[in-house]
Amino acid sequence: MTPLPLRRREFLRYSALGTLSLLSFSALAKIAPVPKNARHFEGEDIFNRIVNKAVSEKWTKLPIGELMGKIARELEGTPYVGFTLETSLDNESCVVNLKGLDCVTFFEDTLDMARMLKRGKRKPEDMLAEIQYTRYRGGKMGDFTTRLHYTTDWMVDNEKKGVVKILAPTLPGAEPFTQKVGIMSEKSGNYRQLKAHPELIPAIKKYEDEINAYNLKFIPLDKIEAAEPQLKTGDIIGVATREPGIDIAHTGLCIRDDQGVIHFMDASSSKAHYRVTFETQLHKALHWSSKLTGAMFARPLEVA
Repeated sequence: MTPLPLRRREFLRYSALGTLSLLSFSALAKIAPVPKNARHFEGEDIFNRIVNKAVSEKWTKLPIGELMGKIARELEGTPYVGFTLETSLDNESCVVNLKGLDCVTFFEDTLDMARMLKRGKRKPEDMLAEIQYTRYRGGKMGDFTTRLHYTTDWMVDNEKKGVVKILAPTLPGAEPFTQKVGIMSEKSGNYRQLKAHPELIPAIKKYEDEINAYNLKFIPLDKIEAAEPQLKTGDIIGVATREPGIDIAHTGLCIRDDQGVIHFMDASSSKAHYRVTFETQLHKALHWSSKLTGAMFARPLEVA
């Protein structure tokens, strides 16, 4: 993916979130297994360590957000690695790599391991099935265009599937979000799969047009501190930007400490960190670039 000119140069996959009405996804309620020839899992030793600890300490009795917080802290210190999902120019694979995380795979793997544990599942293929459900439009993996590359698409699609609840409309200080996406179709040569398969660009452009029609809201930077009391551990954060063609520059998780302070936890690509890091209070953490404008939030929902 294209590197962004920010302190944390994240490789764009997801952006923004919106306030669409929930739609019925009852037909997708069953999580489909990932075909063996279309999956890739690294870090099984890490996976087993976390799962065993979760079982022995009965983490599944916690609310899903608190369970995510436990998993996230176990991933603290994991090296930052980009492009872990790009395993082929021709075929899309469902990938989990717990040995190296970017900002999106950090929150995504944390969420989906929690969802897997809540279902009573314990195997890598169970986590891959959860990843497929949240990473792909409608929970169905096809070619490169079926992946939810923009955070807008990820949030809206996963709200429809009952995975998360978008929070922006209910938080104090929410304002309309007008930033538009388009970097993937406009700079398709920066994306290896699109460069190799230009016939996929029209489908990407179609999804970008749909995203740009969403009725979105976000919390401006100067309003985030006032919103912090309503945030919980496990809430997913999308950090908004004014960078052309991009709406989310970085993602992470809310973690509330024992003193009640909300922290920002992320897989950071800054030279000072370059790993999964438990950072300072949320509103103090989001100031590494003058191009940042605010944040968007989505809360994980309990597994039905």
